[in-house]
Amino acid sequence: MNVLIIGAHPDDELLGIGGTIARHVKNGDNVFVYLLTDGHTSRYRDNEKIAERTPEVVARIESAKKAAEFLKIKELGFAPFHDQRLDTVPMIELVQDIEKYASHINPDIVYTHHRGDVNRDHQVTFSACLTSFRSTGKHYPKRLLCYETVSSTEWGGPFAENYFMPNVFIDISEFLETKMQALDLYRQEMRDFPHPRSMEGLRVSAKRWGGVIGAEAAEAFVLVREVIM
Repeated sequence: MNVLIIGAHPDDELLGIGGTIARHVKNGDNVFVYLLTDGHTSRYRDNEKIAERTPEVVARIESAKKAAEFLKIKELGFAPFHDQRLDTVPMIELVQDIEKYASHINPDIVYTHHRGDVNRDHQVTFSACLTSFRSTGKHYPKRLLCYETVSSTEWGGPFAENYFMPNVFIDISEFLETKMQALDLYRQEMRDFPHPRSMEGLRVSAKRWGGVIGAEAAEAFVLVREVIM
């Protein structure tokens, strides 16, 4: 089975779905990760520098590569877009880029961001994926799911359309420590507790969702579409 995870930034793929990635790999699935930005260029005040590969950008990309190798991800790809500027890219360009990458994978399952996340890049990524993986053509997946990204999903506005209401839960009890070890490769992006994007915060989240299904730890998802032929 081919599994494709699409994230806006390096570390999104682990924050929301790191344990599930490890579970897919153990089950013999081919896991592909495609990241739309480098996750760092928005921190520059000078717009002329957004395309530069500064040491910070290089470090974050290297973290993504090391984490992918650690988790035995089959392929890690990067799109050419800039952090926190996805809403300036015509939607057709994002869709065509995602479709081009997915065409050589033919994914059975796609995971991406939740549309209610406070991060605008996440919202745009969701919209692009919804179009890219519509139920037409040869390459649409059997399942399309949204994952939770701590420090973004829970910070969305208090409106029904933003609320993360998971209806799929994956037991990651066996893989929680693997997720934590992979995230340690992104240590420059982690924060101190009680920030949700901290090691302890992520453990709390996994335990919370685990309690919903009677497991030690779990990751939660919103099923957008499932196609049964």
